[in-house]
Amino acid sequence: MERFPKDFMFRLTKEECKDLQSQNATSSWGGRRREPFVFMEHGVLVLSSVLNSDRAIVVNIQIIQVFTKIREILADIMNIKMEIEEIKKKLSNQNRNIELVFSYLDELLEKKDSPDQRPKIGYKKS
Repeated sequence: MERFPKDFMFRLTKEECKDLQSQNATSSWGGRRREPFVFMEHGVLVLSSVLNSDRAIVVNIQIIQVFTKIREILADIMNIKMEIEEIKKKLSNQNRNIELVFSYLDELLEKKDSPDQRPKIGYKKS
């Protein structure tokens, strides 16, 4: 247990166990007495140094590869989210700009409809 602090592994809750439980895989003595531990990425690395069988080594390598792939996918998702937020900001700015253009056009139309009488410029006839 000293090799696996809380950020390396944790115990599943009863609800999580129930979600993962398969009807075909129930043991003859009535199932698990306690919820199983789940290893996070660093826990798997420590576990691979503890277990020395060929099968354990192969499985741990596969698990580490899965964690690496998950990290890559999460990074891609974060990049996509950032790009979407950028697009939203641009669209929001464009909406404001379009509203501003329409308000200027409305002002120009109002001025055209009600021209002000201005003094004429030029020579006056006497």
